[in-house]
Amino acid sequence: MSGPNGDPNISSEEGIINDDDEFGEEEYAAVNSMLDQINSYLDDLEERNDALNGKLHELLESNREARRDFRAQLAGSQTQEEHRDVEEESTLPSKQDQDKENN
Repeated sequence: MSGPNGDPNISSEEGIINDDDEFGEEEYAAVNSMLDQINSYLDDLEERNDALNGKLHELLESNREARRDFRAQLAGSQTQEEHRDVEEESTLPSKQDQDKENN
């Protein structure tokens, strides 16, 4: 016959533990109090974790926006420089104009 946990070498009668140590109400109350304290600490830790997680997501989104803005500014300054270069080239006399003036 198998034991209480499916162990084939232990009979169900041998698997029963007779514990003569009886716990009083005080011990149960102390254990219950400790468990309540642990539960309270875990709840506090979970709230802090959630708050940090929220702040992390805000920071990541802020960094994404800052990178987008920076890239837009960088692209804008590059187009302004290109536009300025084109304007300067159009105001400079062409090679043909220079040749006409020199002759």
